[in-house]
Amino acid sequence: MTPDSQTNFLYLADTLPKKYPEFYARLEKELNKQKVAFDFLPNTKDVWAVDYMPIQVGEKFVQFSYDPSYLKFKKYEKTKSDVDGICAGLGIQVQKSEIVLDGGNLVRSAHQAFITDRIFEDNPDWKRNDLLDELQSLLELDRLFLLPVQPGDFTGHADGMVRFVDEHTVLANDYSKEPKKFYEAYEIALHNTGLKVIKLPYNVYGNSSNDHANGDYINYLQMEKVIFVPVFGFDEDDEVLEILNQVFPNHSIIPIEANDLARNGGILNCISWNIRR
Repeated sequence: MTPDSQTNFLYLADTLPKKYPEFYARLEKELNKQKVAFDFLPNTKDVWAVDYMPIQVGEKFVQFSYDPSYLKFKKYEKTKSDVDGICAGLGIQVQKSEIVLDGGNLVRSAHQAFITDRIFEDNPDWKRNDLLDELQSLLELDRLFLLPVQPGDFTGHADGMVRFVDEHTVLANDYSKEPKKFYEAYEIALHNTGLKVIKLPYNVYGNSSNDHANGDYINYLQMEKVIFVPVFGFDEDDEVLEILNQVFPNHSIIPIEANDLARNGGILNCISWNIRR
C-alpha cells in the first residue's frame, strides 16, 4: 500500500470549510505555510473523507463498500456521499470490492496494516479467514493485524488507536485507564505483532460525551514531510509534540488546535484523503 509517509497531495471534503470554518482557517494557514498541495473533494455530504474514499495501493485505488453498521440508521443516510461520483469527477478509476470497510479502520504502512475486529460485524456473510485473506490480497499486504474495538467507540476504527512509524515500530495509545478486559486484549494484540511499541498519551476522560475525541492525539495527519498534530490545550499537548519530534526527526511536527472538530467524534486523519500523485 501507499503509506501516509509517502503521500504528497491532500484532499479535503468541500463541506469542511462550511461546517468548521474556524478550524478550517487554522488548518489552511498551516497547509499553505508548509507548502502542502491540497484541493477539495466535490459534492461531499460529510467531512470524514478518509472513511468513504478509496485506498491507494501502488498505482491502483481499491474502493470498499461504505456501508458500516453505525450508518444503518435512517438519520445517517443523508451523510453518505456519492463516492462513485466523486471519483469520476476527479478522474480516478477504482477497483471495487464488496467488503465493507471504512478507511478510518485501516492503519497502514507499505506492507502491513491494522484493522479492528469490527470488520467481522460489518461483513457477517464472510468466513473470517477468507475475509482476512481477501483483504491481504487486495491491499498487497505481508501482514494484517487485528485490534479489539475500544469500548464506547461506535465507529470501531483503528486510526484513533495506533499508527505506524515504520515497518518495525508503531505508536499506540496509552489505554491503561481503560477497562481492564479491553486494555489487556489490546496489549496482547500489540505484543503479538512483534513490533516495537511507543506509547502516546491519551486523555479523553474530561470530555462531556463519550463521542468526543478531544485528547486522542494519535489521529494526526501524516504526509511526506510533515505531520499535523491535533492539540487541545491539555497538559499532554507538549509531551505529545516532544515524542513525535523524537520519533519523526525527518518530519516537521505542526500543532493544530482541533477542539471543535474533535467534539464531533473525529480529528485530522478522519478529515483527510492524502495520496501519492
